[in-house]
Amino acid sequence: MFELRQVAKSFPGVRALRGIDFHVGHGEIVGLVGENGAGKSTLMKIIYGAYRPDEGEVLIHGEPVRFESPRQAMERGIGMVFQEQSTISNLSVMENIFLGFEKQFTRRGVIDWKAMAAAARHQLAKVRLDIDPATITGTLSFAERQLVELAKVLTLEERVDGDLVILLDEPTSVLSKDEVQMLFALVRDLRSRASFIFVSHRLDEVIDISDRIYVFKDGEVVGEMTKAEADVETIQHRMVGRDINKEYYREHLQKPYDDSRTLVEVEGLSRAGHYRNVSFTLHPGEVLTLVGTEGSGREAIMRTLFGLERPHLGHITVKGKPVDRHSAPDSVARGLAYVPRERKIEGIVAGMSVSENMTLPQLARYSRGGVLKSADERRLARDWIGTLSIKTPSENADCGNLSGGNQQKVVLAKWRSAGSDIILLDHPTRGLDIGAKEDVYDMVRAMCADGCGIVLIADTLEEAIGLSHTILVIKDGDVRKRFDCAPGSKPGLYDLVHHMV
Repeated sequence: MFELRQVAKSFPGVRALRGIDFHVGHGEIVGLVGENGAGKSTLMKIIYGAYRPDEGEVLIHGEPVRFESPRQAMERGIGMVFQEQSTISNLSVMENIFLGFEKQFTRRGVIDWKAMAAAARHQLAKVRLDIDPATITGTLSFAERQLVELAKVLTLEERVDGDLVILLDEPTSVLSKDEVQMLFALVRDLRSRASFIFVSHRLDEVIDISDRIYVFKDGEVVGEMTKAEADVETIQHRMVGRDINKEYYREHLQKPYDDSRTLVEVEGLSRAGHYRNVSFTLHPGEVLTLVGTEGSGREAIMRTLFGLERPHLGHITVKGKPVDRHSAPDSVARGLAYVPRERKIEGIVAGMSVSENMTLPQLARYSRGGVLKSADERRLARDWIGTLSIKTPSENADCGNLSGGNQQKVVLAKWRSAGSDIILLDHPTRGLDIGAKEDVYDMVRAMCADGCGIVLIADTLEEAIGLSHTILVIKDGDVRKRFDCAPGSKPGLYDLVHHMV
């Protein structure tokens, strides 16, 4: 029902897609995998109408089409659930669901909010999300906002006569296991009138949900296989062109931390409604991981450490000095760095270059008399591009156009080049491919070797166990258990889950 023939797309200095042949059948779920920068996002944007191909054809039911905008694609039944989310945080849930299509609820220039709310409840019921449609979207959790995104796309059922093609870009990246299974059940239920393109770095999930799988590398299709032919190791090998290192989490590089010195000491920290009486110590060379379910309080603890939220009780000491001012600039001055979960919103500034992003926390060092020393900025960026193998046309490229993995490397380079030695990592590998995750793990070990202390919220329990020196299990805002994680004596998955739920 949907097909791409010999599609190619280039950007200045980058050949993003090369002669792509790709098709989706009626009611089919097609998996799409590849490393960051392999061309998946560019392909999705061509399908969705955000980009136009330089070469090749897009066909629906054998008929060539040319989309000038995403709205035109939506009118032909193509919708997309974005990894980085497209909801507007200060609008209500129902306003987001029907954004751009409010006319159906308007009479004489006045919106019938009751009618919109009723229609929104119908869409939310499809994704089994029981919330008030008038809720401000920014107050929802990441997982809830992801389901609102899906509900928004499913409004196409009522607006389009033909079959739908729904693109799911990393839809499960922060969903719980139960939420993932609910989503998969929903997708399977919708196959009678919708086809799906499922993009994820969680290869076991791709194999579970997909009928066929395309593997991308360097802008080309390097593999196409059925569900029966697919296994994780085969896909990984085709994605990266090599076997994955069995020491995936670099446990052989884990060295004992320096317990003679203290970087951060937290004592009796509490914030009403989020966490209470939290105490721990962070040492040079230590990875201390906060483990818990979504909403357990671990994210709020992390943001408090960086000064984005104020504690109501308790004390924080950094390098022997009590913290009496809680703000991000003060934290940066103390040597703290924060790598946030939502990197495109809080981690980078899209529209600014790679070099400009890297020097944001240290502009005083790269300016004289109020004038930026651009040549020095670019020199710094080139050094870190080489050190971290950042894939970018140049240090002048728009950081917003880089792949997720390379954006994450820019964020880490920003803080390391500023001399930060207390690194707060909130889901640093979320949405990254196998190779990019390995790069992050290498960087974590390198930072520990340099004497940095790291507070981590991992993307998976396996990642938490593999990377950590110390694990604190958080449940309902309380620290329920502390695990020492020396190589050879790390806790198992059940040990963590037992105290999490």
